[in-house]
Amino acid sequence: MQTILHGFSSLSQSSNLNVEDQPHELYLTCERWLLCSKIVRQLIVSGFQSDSKCFQEVRPVKEVAPVFLSAIQSLLPYYSSFQKQYTKFWDFVKRACTKLMKILVAFQGRHPYSFGDKFVLSSVMDFCLNRITDPEPYLLSFEQFLIQCMVMIKNILECKEYKPSLTGRVMDENGVTVELMKKNMSSAVGGVLTSLLPTERIVHLCNVLISRYFVLTASDMEEWYRNPESFHHEQDMVQWTEKLRPCAEALYIVLFETNSQLLGPVVVSLLRESMNNCPTSVTEITPALLLKDAAYGATAYVYYELSNYLSFKDWFNGALSLELSNEHPNLRIIHRKVAIILGQWVSEIKDDTKRPVYCALIRLLQGKDLSVQLAACRSLCLHIEDANFSEREFVDLLPICWDSCFKLFEEVQEFDSKVQVLNLISILIGHVSEVIPFANKLVQFFQKVWEESSGESLLQIQLLVALRNFVVALGYQSPVCYCILLPILENGIDINSPDELNLLEDSMLLWEATLSHAPSMVPQLLQYFSRLVDIMERNFDHLQVAVNIIEDYIILGGNDFLSMHATNIAKILDLVIGNVNHKGLLSVLPVVDILIQCFPMEVPPLISSTLQKLIVICLSGGDDHDPSKTSVKASSAAILARLLVMNTNSLAQLASDPSTSLLLQTASIPVQENILLCLVDIWVDKVDNVSSIQKKTIGLALSIILTLRLPQVLDKLDQILSVCTSVILGRNEDLTEEESSGDMSSSASPDEGTIPSKEFRKRQIKFSDRINQLSLEDCVKENLQTCAAIHGELFNAAMSSMHPSAFAQLKQALKMP
Repeated sequence: MQTILHGFSSLSQSSNLNVEDQPHELYLTCERWLLCSKIVRQLIVSGFQSDSKCFQEVRPVKEVAPVFLSAIQSLLPYYSSFQKQYTKFWDFVKRACTKLMKILVAFQGRHPYSFGDKFVLSSVMDFCLNRITDPEPYLLSFEQFLIQCMVMIKNILECKEYKPSLTGRVMDENGVTVELMKKNMSSAVGGVLTSLLPTERIVHLCNVLISRYFVLTASDMEEWYRNPESFHHEQDMVQWTEKLRPCAEALYIVLFETNSQLLGPVVVSLLRESMNNCPTSVTEITPALLLKDAAYGATAYVYYELSNYLSFKDWFNGALSLELSNEHPNLRIIHRKVAIILGQWVSEIKDDTKRPVYCALIRLLQGKDLSVQLAACRSLCLHIEDANFSEREFVDLLPICWDSCFKLFEEVQEFDSKVQVLNLISILIGHVSEVIPFANKLVQFFQKVWEESSGESLLQIQLLVALRNFVVALGYQSPVCYCILLPILENGIDINSPDELNLLEDSMLLWEATLSHAPSMVPQLLQYFSRLVDIMERNFDHLQVAVNIIEDYIILGGNDFLSMHATNIAKILDLVIGNVNHKGLLSVLPVVDILIQCFPMEVPPLISSTLQKLIVICLSGGDDHDPSKTSVKASSAAILARLLVMNTNSLAQLASDPSTSLLLQTASIPVQENILLCLVDIWVDKVDNVSSIQKKTIGLALSIILTLRLPQVLDKLDQILSVCTSVILGRNEDLTEEESSGDMSSSASPDEGTIPSKEFRKRQIKFSDRINQLSLEDCVKENLQTCAAIHGELFNAAMSSMHPSAFAQLKQALKMP
């Protein structure tokens, strides 16, 4: 470094060198030095375990950091002197100073305790603070360096290792607590920070950030006028470490959060002073107006703390609303910031102020400057999504809001803008009840957007989300949008579509919503089901949504669906069951249950291989310490119980089928007796792991077992009657369980008063469920009589061997005298 500085000193004293004459050897030395600094960085950052984990000092940090800081201090003055004459060395100075500051930032992030040494931290932080608050004039143009200074201060203020420890007591080998070590290190650094940041310096830093770095520059204004749309997105979405103003804003927010009680009154005072110095009638772009814009920004960023010092209602009525009444083109600067404030302060806007704020945002949305309009668009999203959104105050603004959205979408050119506007439309659809009167306009809008968005999958994803909200909002009237919905849906669920990778997930969610809210099945939707087979054959990434879709088709399509897609249903179930984990099985088993419930005679032969797999699941062991496997086994057992109740011959045939025995043998499951009798043991064992309706189903299945002409039934008589008794006596206690839980998921409606047609049909299916219509008491009584007739005295002997208390409970359950 001494060689470089000596060479630079010689260069600065010479005024006769041309660009070609600039010493090549010196430049090579500069580049080598910079390369070495990068190697040193890598050695210190990656060559040592972070001291925040090992609590061991990394000595090289304390040795190298002061050297690098000294190098920065020595090189910086040449930033201005070399800029015009020695551009090659000026570029080196610029790169070197920025890179060295980045290295110091990396040291602090990786080894915060070693960097927190009194001499290292104090010298680096003091240097950075001085460069930010009192920079040499030439530094104001060196934005990348100032950004790194701000990053350093922000990281130090946020560093959790420098804050009081809240961890528990962890002992090391020597008996010294890690907590105590951290506490000592943190308190030492805390003392350094306190000495470096007295009250006066914090206030000064806050004022400088707002009054110098928040203020729009001439180049900002030129960029805004040239392309307001791009200006909005750069201000709104740029990474805070890339530009000086966003970086200053990020530092300000952290500084305010750590000193809110001190800075709250300071910021409010600055706001009021700036408003007094620039009344709402001022239209010229003066330093006072730009400072007021900066102060408005400062209040927007920390609204959650400033509400203690500033009444939003008074501020809005006394200033913000007046700002909006001045429509001079130059006031777009203030209007944009007011739009941001109205969005950020949403939680502080009370009922009596909501209406004027909504009106103000709608006016801003109708403005003539795209940057202002897009800021209003985002703030409207925040208001409509707010938990305290007042639809009553907003409802009459809907027509103009829709039209303004459609118009703005036409005007904007950039992709991010279109997504932002489409997001507002989607949120509006999802949160207001008055959608149907605007359905035709929305259909036309969606049609146009889809046609124009070909190849822009991210925009189409946003459109699919909006369409889903639209379908849910329309409810029974959703067929009014089928003219655009069905072609879009058909494209989205086609796995051979070029955009399939991006669109499939949202298309399936739209598919589910369409079916859930359809008043009836239409031929196009019925044909789409075969697409689900293609999707499931590829992978199970969308299993839960696929399960919901299958359920929708069963409930909505009925016999027409079954007759057309029986093979496809069987293929999907056979594909899934046995090839997914327990969680996946638990999601798909309800589909098997509802199929048997709705089509007890038709379905079992179609899905025989799936039912055989359920028998294997039930008779396999190893679930004693695995709750998820227990749930799968219990649910499978309940399905087989339903099959026995609703189609006794089907389960009997399945149990006696040689292929079932072969499947069990292949799975290494020994079966010593009749498979139906093996299932009895599972039903008895798992009856406590199922829902109320499933308990009754198992009780009914066990009562049917009593009618088998097998002597082994009497061996299980005591267990069968014990389960039936407990189910009958306990039925009244959990009668409502099935209504409060156990419903399969479906598309949610934004309005609790709007129930999808699917839900009505599910209720009807539940109401007509044969399990609910059968009386378990009557079945047990009747089948006991059959059992007695079959087994005669052996039955009487088995009954007499029952424990007296169990027999007494049986008589109580069956209301026997």
